[in-house]
Amino acid sequence: MDSLLALFLVGLLGGTHCVGMCGGIVGALSMGGPPRLSLHLAYNAGRILSYTLAGAIVGALGGLSLALSGQLSLRIALYLAANLMLIALGFYLMGFTRALAFTERIGQHLWRRVQPLTRRFVPAKTALQAFPLGMLWGWLPCGLVYSALATALTSGSAAQGGLMMLAFGLGTLPNLLLAGFLLARLRHWVQRPLVRVAAGALVAGFGVWGLIGVWHLLQGN
Repeated sequence: MDSLLALFLVGLLGGTHCVGMCGGIVGALSMGGPPRLSLHLAYNAGRILSYTLAGAIVGALGGLSLALSGQLSLRIALYLAANLMLIALGFYLMGFTRALAFTERIGQHLWRRVQPLTRRFVPAKTALQAFPLGMLWGWLPCGLVYSALATALTSGSAAQGGLMMLAFGLGTLPNLLLAGFLLARLRHWVQRPLVRVAAGALVAGFGVWGLIGVWHLLQGN
């Protein structure tokens, strides 16, 4: 539950980064005429579905590696990495570091293959066009998404990994769904230093709490 809340907060407070990454394509949803809520809902549903699928994949891979190794040391290492990533994400939200940006280079090769497919759905005039557009755009290289996926990797199962990325995706929803006039107000709120520091400290606190758990586990062995 702590990880779900932490990833939701990362998505919500990192939402202005998401607008920077996806703002252009969100604007493209209105190229065919007046903006319609159905198009934005369909686009975001597709995007969040891709996050969930990616979370299920990495969660399954993490669970498989644990099953094959059968070693407590690997489980501890993955758990340690997950909590260190939560601390890094907390610092990111507080504005203390931009070190996570390097992760966006990891998915560039995949995105070069996926991006041409998005052109057939732009401008999206129906929900049936906006939904696959969102699914494809969900694979855009994004340091925030990849960092969340690194946490989902340690979930130990496809179901839990997918659930963690679903929580992250739902956190990003308000910023992208309310892109426009309402977004200006929401962006002003989430960019307040006190809000970002408080949320970042909470996310980092989850990571520190997890590290304490790892320490107790090591002490018990």
